This record gives sequence, structure tokens and C-alpha cells, in this order.
Amino acid sequence: MKNLEIMRDLAWFRYNLRRFLRFSENAARECGVTPQQHQLMLGVAAFTDQSKATISELAEFLQERNNSVVGLVERAAESGLVRRQPGDADRRQVVVSLTPKGEATLEKLTKMHHNEARRFREEFLNGRDWERRAATGKKTA
Repeated sequence: MKNLEIMRDLAWFRYNLRRFLRFSENAARECGVTPQQHQLMLGVAAFTDQSKATISELAEFLQERNNSVVGLVERAAESGLVRRQPGDADRRQVVVSLTPKGEATLEKLTKMHHNEARRFREEFLNGRDWERRAATGKKTA
């Protein structure tokens, strides 16, 4: 029986994680960016304490390969969300920072996510609410 309880906890956790991710994906699209661009901007603004990040730092934050991040940065730069510039110490290094458009978009998304995270935290702590939803057939998000 203990394993069943653990599985239920994991199921509840995964269910809520997926609901939050779906919210996040939809919020990004509502703000005119892709979910990946939102994550990129978040990494640029907050992964380091400098409000900028290198391609390697962003690859770590996004858990992607460097060449995938380069493509994402290029598309975000074309959309006016980020700017690329050579590193101060090593000119081969690319440093990414937000543009004013990127900052405004990220600020809006941050407010949306903060409110949703607060709501999710309250609901998440209630646990087992998904059992009631499953029993009644009520779908969320």
C-alpha cells in the first residue's frame, strides 16, 4: 500500500507540473513569444546575477546543446527580444542581454506567472484534489 501512496503523490505532482507548464506555454503565446523564447528571456535576466548570459550559461539553464541555443538566440534577436554582443574578455564569446521590448515582455509574463504560481501553491498544498476532479470528470486548464 505504501507504494500506491507514493505513486499517487507522484501522479499529483506530475499532474500539477504539467498544468503549470501548459499555463506557461499559453501565457507566452498570448504575449506574442514562443514558450522557448520566454524561457530564454528568463535565463538571460535571472540565471546569473548580471542580467546577461553567455550561450554556455543559457545552454545550462535551458538544458539544451549550445548549437540549439544559438539558433534560439538568433530568432529572439530577429524578433527584437534580445541583443547579442561579443564578450569583453573573449571576443569569441557571445553575451546575450534583453532589449527594452524583451524586458517589457518578460515583466508581463513574470506577473502572470507569479499570480498563477500563488494559485497553484494553494491548490497544490490541498493535495488529492485531482481524485475529486477525476471522479467528477472535471477538466482543468
